[in-house]
Amino acid sequence: MDITFDMFIETEVPEDEVIISRTDLKGVITYVNETFANISGYAPEELIGKPHNILRHPDMPRSAFKDMWETIQAGKTWEGYVKNMRKDRGYYWVYAVISGVYKEGKLVEYKSIRSPVPEEKRIEMQRLYDRMRLEEGENVRAVMYLGTETYEKLKKRADEEETSVERLIASLCG
Repeated sequence: MDITFDMFIETEVPEDEVIISRTDLKGVITYVNETFANISGYAPEELIGKPHNILRHPDMPRSAFKDMWETIQAGKTWEGYVKNMRKDRGYYWVYAVISGVYKEGKLVEYKSIRSPVPEEKRIEMQRLYDRMRLEEGENVRAVMYLGTETYEKLKKRADEEETSVERLIASLCG
């Protein structure tokens, strides 16, 4: 995945807003409210028909979503903290409550209602998710600062190899 500087820009979910979406039973988006579209940076029509994981931020551990799917497929409500990625590759945190929607006793779709997360909780959850990814053998987030000269050399080589600086560094690390 190519990483851009926008990845470090957080969008705060306003206190007075609620993000709502619905998906089919496979997680394909069937409805979003305007707040969801605005916060995610997508137009509603860009989201409808797409898998909800289009918003998955790489900082989220796979086990969180495994737990979520097991919970909602068992007919229970799942609640938890989620870091989502915006269209511009920035991010936002939400507290999600996901449950089934039933018609005549039959599960027909899932609904998710999401609300803002206080800053202290976002920091706590980021640290927890970083630990979880490390313990689970997933990709680990790393931020590094390079001198301008070093970056320019890497950028030139990446351009020659038709890749990104991030992928070049990863390939050099083995």
